[in-house]
Amino acid sequence: MNFESRHQHLAPLPVFLARSIRYALFAGGLVTASVAIGVFGYHQIAGLGWLDSFHMACMILTGMGPVAEMATPAAKLFSSFYALYSGVAFLSVSALLFAPLVHRLFHILHLDSGR
Repeated sequence: MNFESRHQHLAPLPVFLARSIRYALFAGGLVTASVAIGVFGYHQIAGLGWLDSFHMACMILTGMGPVAEMATPAAKLFSSFYALYSGVAFLSVSALLFAPLVHRLFHILHLDSGR
């Protein structure tokens, strides 16, 4: 999706809201897929139950930290790579959620500066 350039008029509020909703839905899909990867990985590789796997995936994805000790080398490797992935996923979701708002703010500031 393209945003308005500095030479174009600012999108009307309904267009901005629709754009924000699309970005939020995409971000929600990324979070859902990320949790699913963690749940299946912790369940299959670390041998945790489904609820414990969900809990662990959510805690790692949100940056709160692990809640279960990983006993095997494979589980430790998965947990390490999932934690690295979670950092990238957090930044990506943040960018998706804030991109329309930041663009609109900068566009308004540019219009207010008289350029």
